[in-house]
Amino acid sequence: MSKELFSPVIETERLTIRALMAHDAESLLGIFSDPEVMRYWNTAPWTSIEDALDFIAQSSGAMQRQEAIILGMYLKSTGELAGKCMLFSYDSASRRAEIGFGLSRVCWGKGYINEAGEALIQYGFNVLGLRRIEAEIDPDNQSSAKALKKLGFSREGLLRQRWEVNGTVSDSAMYGRLVSDHPAQHGQHPESCA
Repeated sequence: MSKELFSPVIETERLTIRALMAHDAESLLGIFSDPEVMRYWNTAPWTSIEDALDFIAQSSGAMQRQEAIILGMYLKSTGELAGKCMLFSYDSASRRAEIGFGLSRVCWGKGYINEAGEALIQYGFNVLGLRRIEAEIDPDNQSSAKALKKLGFSREGLLRQRWEVNGTVSDSAMYGRLVSDHPAQHGQHPESCA
C-alpha cells in the first residue's frame, strides 16, 4: 500500500482534513490543554508546546510507517484548526482500525465530528479497504456516544475498569461499524481526496 494513502487531504463541505504541521502546535496545545476537551480521554491535558510538537512528530511517524492516519480538521471559512481526527490501531490483515476525534470546545455542537467522521470512515472503507472500524469511549461521554450513533456505530460491549488516569478509574464502552452495516453508503467517496 502506498504511503500517500496514509497522508490524504480530504475535502468536505466545511472542512479540509489534512496532516498536522509543526506550525499547528500552538493551536493544538490550545485545544488539548483544555480540561473540558480532555475530560474523557485516557491521558491528562497537555501542559506545554512540547506536548503538541511531540504529538505532531509521533503522528507523522505513524503515518509514514502506515500504522495510522492522524489529521487536523481545518475550517474552510477561516483556516482555523478545529481539532483532529484519526484512524489508528490499524491492522491490515484483519482490515480494521479504531477511529478517534478531538475537537476544540468553541466548535462543539456544530456537526463537525459527523462531517469529518463520515468522510474519514468512507476513506477507511473505500480507499484503505477496511472491513471494520471501532471506537472506544468513556460510557459517561454522552456527546461521543450520540456522535457515534449518528455515524452508524453500534454499541458492542463494556470493558470494566479499563483505564486509570490521575487516580481515576473508568470503564470503556466499545462501538463498531462494519462496511456491510450501511451498504447504500459503501462506494461513496468524500467530496474529493487529493
